[in-house]
Amino acid sequence: MTTDRIPARMHLGPATVSAAGLALAVGLFAGTAAADTTPVKIGWLSSLTGPLSSAAVAENQGVKFAVDEINKAGGIDGRKIELITRDTAGDPTKAVNFAQQLVLSEKVDFVIGPVNSGESLATVPILARAGVPNIIIGTVDELTDPQKYPRAFRAIATNEQWIGSANDYAIKTLKRSKVAIIGDTTGYGTSSAKKAEAMLADAGIKPVYSVLIDANKTDLTDEMTKARAAGADVVMPWSAATGLLARVLNARGNMQWDVPVVGHPAIMGLPIKDLLNKPEYWEQTYAAGYSSTTYGADGKLPAPTTALMDKMRPEFGGTINFTFWWVTLGYDTVKIIEHAVKTAGSTDKAAVQKALENTQSLKGTYADYSWGPKQRNGFPDSGIVINKANTFKDGSFEAAPH
Repeated sequence: MTTDRIPARMHLGPATVSAAGLALAVGLFAGTAAADTTPVKIGWLSSLTGPLSSAAVAENQGVKFAVDEINKAGGIDGRKIELITRDTAGDPTKAVNFAQQLVLSEKVDFVIGPVNSGESLATVPILARAGVPNIIIGTVDELTDPQKYPRAFRAIATNEQWIGSANDYAIKTLKRSKVAIIGDTTGYGTSSAKKAEAMLADAGIKPVYSVLIDANKTDLTDEMTKARAAGADVVMPWSAATGLLARVLNARGNMQWDVPVVGHPAIMGLPIKDLLNKPEYWEQTYAAGYSSTTYGADGKLPAPTTALMDKMRPEFGGTINFTFWWVTLGYDTVKIIEHAVKTAGSTDKAAVQKALENTQSLKGTYADYSWGPKQRNGFPDSGIVINKANTFKDGSFEAAPH
């Protein structure tokens, strides 16, 4: 009678134990077989050709190097990265079409870019509707919003950080107050010129001259003559178009106008050098730059920058003849994705969002990044410095005189 009350576990015979062991073994095997080895698919929207290509080409080297480095080490938690690159040529229409393709056809897990803010203004809403995490490398303020675009996280410095540092240098260090603003007619140039005027107004300064110019216009003598006639004592160009920026410097030099130029980082990039009529036209030119690619008083770069340079030198034939901070930004975008996937434990979009929202002081080469539930701009103010343009050496710059 008591046998009926003995718990079932007390009746396990050899056959039952073997069956249980087999079931456990099968379960463990199934769990191992189910490990996710699908690629982490990253879409890369980059203007590798066109008037805004100089930054994109350098960023692309950093992106590809990081992907190769991670894949050679086994991938992200055993998942290799599949990089799907699309050249937008700086065209917002192409950027939109490629963004839709990446989301609908390629079914990417992440998108980096586009490079240019004008393109990003068109693509960010598309990626947000699809719920795809987007690493933003455009600078205009409207590209990030935790409510409208909850999965868009910015890695680059904001336009406000660039403009604010340049304004401070022009006004407080150079003691200039009669500002001429030059922008281009792209989405970025237009919004930047508007933002620059607004930030100067906050400092009690109204520009004496402001103009938007087609990035492909070949002669800027008329605009620069008008700026001088208006009494400008500093020219502040806000454009990423290398050719246009070089033509600003050439027009100033040809006019023998001794006025400082303070503005966008692209104006100190090495491609400018070959576009100048005379080397001395680069004098008195200053731009927003980065502590990560600025030589210290000891003549050295920060250790993370030096380490990445040393790893990549063979890729460049030993010589770094382009602005290296673009490379560090491209490299860091992939490392940010690696961090997000590892922290989330998957490429689940909601989990990735939470992982990045909880990221504080993530150490990178371009910068150390911090985001939050209500903060989508990860670049710290302390990472911005003003550089002297004609001090280019090994991809980096000296700090501007103070």
